[in-house]
Amino acid sequence: MRDIDLKTLRLFVAVCDHNNIGRAASEAHIEPSAISKRIAQMESDLGVTLLTRTRRGVQPTAAGLAVLENARSVLFTMERIASDAASFGGGLKGRVSLCASASAIAESLLDDISDFMSIPAHADIRVDVEERLSVDLVRRIREGSASVGVCWDNVALDGLQAVPYREDSLALAVHPAHPLAGRRALSFHQSLDYDHVGMPPATAVHTLLQRAAANVGRTVTYRAVVSSFDAALRVVAANLGISVIPAEVGEIYQASMKIKTIPLTDSWARRRFIICYRDFETLPPAAQRMVEHLVERARAPS
Repeated sequence: MRDIDLKTLRLFVAVCDHNNIGRAASEAHIEPSAISKRIAQMESDLGVTLLTRTRRGVQPTAAGLAVLENARSVLFTMERIASDAASFGGGLKGRVSLCASASAIAESLLDDISDFMSIPAHADIRVDVEERLSVDLVRRIREGSASVGVCWDNVALDGLQAVPYREDSLALAVHPAHPLAGRRALSFHQSLDYDHVGMPPATAVHTLLQRAAANVGRTVTYRAVVSSFDAALRVVAANLGISVIPAEVGEIYQASMKIKTIPLTDSWARRRFIICYRDFETLPPAAQRMVEHLVERARAPS
């Protein structure tokens, strides 16, 4: 079998991630035909079909999935080799691929990463942050397409390692003219007589609220379902519904929007976030240092 070069492996992984040759080509700044030619040559060398075409793009075959898993491992190992070698120079170098939940990104994570990148010794470290659902985040770390994840601690880690990060509290965001606006604090079930603005069903917070409502024999009535806390608060500011959001996010938006946040007294409204990864010892040096920095920032006095 002819040697398969790393560029071909990277392109194959990109095609599988996008399920589309055109988008992978655009990301790599090459022609789609060049990718097709490389993958066709790899299929010829391996003697198997790696991709099947569909109306929406391409999908890896069973053989393609097996090659994909190994390709990710090879690329991860090569990245580690480069990072380990670079660490003997004047400062850390490399790329950290991080996935995080919407709540983590909306709160302190980006500030903590910005602080990490502002350190002169980290000038040659590139950090890629991608928002993902917690379940997808764990899958990407396990398969090697991301190095580090930050999410709520209620997710099943399935063998991944984790360390505590930050904590937050959930609150109810309402319009100042809403009937609940005069409350100093309340339990979630007291909000169920009113229309809510929610996050998509696949998110952890949606599942949490559905379970909390079911525990008191009620359901949540949604006036709107949106994709971000920013969008939810805009609907609340229009007095079209109320929304459960992280209290820290509400505090940020209160100054610029017509909203009021009311703390929730339910025990589950206090959440803990974690930083997770496959194995700290096998993380590239740049990723190890970033994990350490995030933990240090979270533990520092406010």
